[in-house]
Amino acid sequence: MAGVVSVKQAPQVWGMAGVVSVKQAPQVWGMAGVVSVKQAPQDWNMAGVVSVKQAPQDWACQIHLQRNCVAPNFRAVGSITSTLIFPLVPWVLECGVVAYSIATALYLASCSDPVYKITGITNTSCVCPEIKDGDICDLNIFNVTTNCTGTCIGVSCQFFRYQTPRTIDYLHAVNIFGFFWGLFFVSALGEMILAATFATWYWTFHKSNVPFFTLTISAGRTLRYHLGTLAFGSLILAICRIIRVILEYVNHKLSKYDNVVVKACMCCLRCFFWCLESFIKFINRNAYIMCAIHGKNFCRSAKDAFNLLMRNVVRVFVVDKVTDFLLFLGKLMITAGVVALAFFVFDGKVTIPETKLPTLNYYLLPVIIIAVGTYFIACLFFNVYAMAVDTLFLCFLEDCERNDGSLEKPYFMSKSLMKVLHKKNKKD
Repeated sequence: MAGVVSVKQAPQVWGMAGVVSVKQAPQVWGMAGVVSVKQAPQDWNMAGVVSVKQAPQDWACQIHLQRNCVAPNFRAVGSITSTLIFPLVPWVLECGVVAYSIATALYLASCSDPVYKITGITNTSCVCPEIKDGDICDLNIFNVTTNCTGTCIGVSCQFFRYQTPRTIDYLHAVNIFGFFWGLFFVSALGEMILAATFATWYWTFHKSNVPFFTLTISAGRTLRYHLGTLAFGSLILAICRIIRVILEYVNHKLSKYDNVVVKACMCCLRCFFWCLESFIKFINRNAYIMCAIHGKNFCRSAKDAFNLLMRNVVRVFVVDKVTDFLLFLGKLMITAGVVALAFFVFDGKVTIPETKLPTLNYYLLPVIIIAVGTYFIACLFFNVYAMAVDTLFLCFLEDCERNDGSLEKPYFMSKSLMKVLHKKNKKD
């Protein structure tokens, strides 16, 4: 009966409800609007107070977390000291790529064909319909095929100049592209070897069990399994760089034309591809790290790394900016210390025992050279710490998402990090 009544009365009930709702809607919405408008300032003020109160705590927590994330990097580098010398290997390989590209460019520049032209037709009585003065000729067959005699006896085929074939220009373009590809490939190789080394250190539960030849093992594994990943990632970066070079060339050619629209378009394109190259470098670096951890291909590693970073975007921002500042401060302090010492030595205020330095009239020039060289060397070795920071941070994020502290899935992070995150491993 109840079911029958409910079914029969349903239209009436819903109709009455509809009429009531339609009639009362303006009043209800009006009251709601008044209430919402009156309460909005209080609500927003409360939200603002809460957010202002919580913001310093959140940032302080993130900075405290970042400080504990940086500490293991120094322990990792100190545990595998060979990583400090390793940057010399990619540097030597990059010098080899530069030398090979320069040698190739010189060989291509010397690849030209001699051009001969007909000369000697100065006598107006010379009638030789087969040839004309200034025509291109072939030295090997000119005397055989030419039947000019009499007053045209002085006609000859003489060297005019060297002409570069059109294909050489395309080969120069290929050489430039190969130059960028080779540099990016060597840089990627060094990054992945270091990433595999530091990832091995992190994912070893007892750090004392880290193999002594971890760097060598990582290099062998990278050369055996991941060269295709490195080649693909560096290829994308090389394509973006060659597009930027073409844009710079076109912009140089168009600079003599005072066209505001063209200048604006070129400026937008140059800015866009600069941003694109920076983004690709960021993606490639993290893709190499994920590939070193899991051994997957480039596209899958890039996707996993990007998703992992986006899920922890606040941590990424804090760690990235604070780490960049600390590394830059370290480079600056080392450079400033060496430059100050060099300045005092060349100025004569600091003397070296049993060493007689020549008197310099312009001692600022060697000081500037020392400053540039010191900063370059500092950047070379601080890149190891930068790679350690990025690798161990991604490993830390993977550790937080993959493990739960159980016996089957223990945390691999340091005890200080577990204390900050209020996590702990369960014991037997």
